Amino acid sequence: MKLLLDELYPQAIAEELRKRGFDVVSVHEISGLEGLADEQVLERATEEGRAVVTENTADFVPIVQRWMAESRGHGGLLLTSPVSLPRSRQTIGRYVRALEDFLAMHPDATPLRDQVRWVPPR
Repeated sequence: MKLLLDELYPQAIAEELRKRGFDVVSVHEISGLEGLADEQVLERATEEGRAVVTENTADFVPIVQRWMAESRGHGGLLLTSPVSLPRSRQTIGRYVRALEDFLAMHPDATPLRDQVRWVPPR
């Protein structure tokens, strides 16, 4: 499974997951993606066969719902909760472990295609 981390997350999470053998990139690493509208980020991720990792449910979930109503597929949406996985420099390791666990449990390249899932807290 390939992931694209939304710009809410530090690039260090993607870097560490790559060291562990996973295909994960950050919006911060791809020229032209930082600051783009959420729909454009989802479009790019879908083109690359990536699921978007985000806690921005308020914006991404309605986009995915609209796309599905239009019979338009997406690469998947993997949601995190700021309650169970708060974002800070001190929680980068927790994010790496939680995403590593999720990726290890879902090694297939396309298990999130057209799905919305939550990352279990760790």
